[in-house]
Amino acid sequence: MSRKKKTLPIIENLTVLRLGAEGKAITKHNEKVVFLEGNTVAVDDVVDVQIIRQKTGYSYGKVIKYHQLSEKRTTPVCEHFGVCGGCKWQHLPYEVQLEAKQQQVIDNLTRLAKIDLPAGKPILASEKIYNYRNKLEFTFSNFKWLDTEAFQKQKEEGAEREGGLGFHLPGHFDKVLEINHCHLQQDPSNAIREAVKKFTREKKWAYFNLKHKNGFLRNLLIRNSNTNNLMVALIFFEDKKEEITEILSFLQQKFPQITSLQYFINPKNNDSYADLTPVLFAGKSYIEEKMDNLIFRVGAKSFYQTNPEQAYNLYKIAVEMADLQGTEIVYDLYTGTGTIAQFVAKKSKKVIGIEYIEEAISDANANAKLNNLHNIDFFAGDMKDILNQNFIYQHGKPDVIITDPPRAGMHEDVIEVIKKASPQKIVYVSCNPATQARDISLLADMYELIDYQAVDMFPQTYHVENVVLLVKKII
Repeated sequence: MSRKKKTLPIIENLTVLRLGAEGKAITKHNEKVVFLEGNTVAVDDVVDVQIIRQKTGYSYGKVIKYHQLSEKRTTPVCEHFGVCGGCKWQHLPYEVQLEAKQQQVIDNLTRLAKIDLPAGKPILASEKIYNYRNKLEFTFSNFKWLDTEAFQKQKEEGAEREGGLGFHLPGHFDKVLEINHCHLQQDPSNAIREAVKKFTREKKWAYFNLKHKNGFLRNLLIRNSNTNNLMVALIFFEDKKEEITEILSFLQQKFPQITSLQYFINPKNNDSYADLTPVLFAGKSYIEEKMDNLIFRVGAKSFYQTNPEQAYNLYKIAVEMADLQGTEIVYDLYTGTGTIAQFVAKKSKKVIGIEYIEEAISDANANAKLNNLHNIDFFAGDMKDILNQNFIYQHGKPDVIITDPPRAGMHEDVIEVIKKASPQKIVYVSCNPATQARDISLLADMYELIDYQAVDMFPQTYHVENVVLLVKKII
């Protein structure tokens, strides 16, 4: 006998109380917290909620009806808002976004790390709230997403399903939302994408079919820089030399401002191109970003902060917290392409940068040479393996450690080595305040949080960066 599936309730007329971590909104019913998932809601909206999961002490739900819209709203600028997976907070005034991000940092540090916070500075706003990104990646798919009305019209007309060029639709790995205009990257980003779309459709070239693993066109990468460099890279599934030359020649002629024109051949089952070798078609193999008096060469596969203007402000905060006097040995953990390491080099005696990805270290060494910095050594390897007592003995005990780990935070073994190294200061830069708070709690027996500063790197999203200063306790 089959068990009847339990019907989950619909709760009417709930008022949204606040915005929480990871973009979830929070309301309450009978003193029980309800997290609202995947909704473009605002504080003070009055809504009906369909409960989708129930846990002990809290529930998850989705909004199915709006009774009253909050005054804490604004009109989104993007036609794709609510469907596209990015820019989920466009409906919120920027000052409301900043308040929510600041509160997210405070909540994590006080609740997860259980810290009595000192008086902190207000979150650092981004000067640009649109067109701030220097990199966008678009996907070709034979399966363009259509709303119900468009799908029904196409079905009635018997038209062939058209491919799309845009962003993957959240929750649908094989569907792409075709983008007409993206407000995240300045022109000619949109013009390049639209030209590529028009050219390839006129040629009737096959867009990639993720399910059946066939098709010609796979991805489009566009990078710009604050030195007016422009990189375009196309990623193909099939190595069709004649067609590749045709479309790249078209781009070269139509957009003479492109300074780096490259392509990849990716015959794999996934879209990752980190392990592939780019082929240079025209121009240089890199673009250059300038930060303060430093130049960074950025290749097609290089990591570089996608909001470079705000990254500069972030690094300035980290340096200010470190308060370097020129005599310190500084370890820069998760150094990436060495931007922070090079930023602090002229104010340090010696800098050691450690990063897992070997190609990133190659970029870091090249940039250090370009910037004539001779007091930096970079090392590639798994942080928990390379950062040990023998390594510290060889390269010197750090006075300051700057760490900027991925969203998952630091491995417990890394935290233990940091404690054994016992630097006087730790400057912890994080893109995930929750894992940052967890790691701070593991350091709390030896280190005290002295200062913190939230930084908004990604306006129109719920993501927030946070920088904290930890100082060794006097025992």
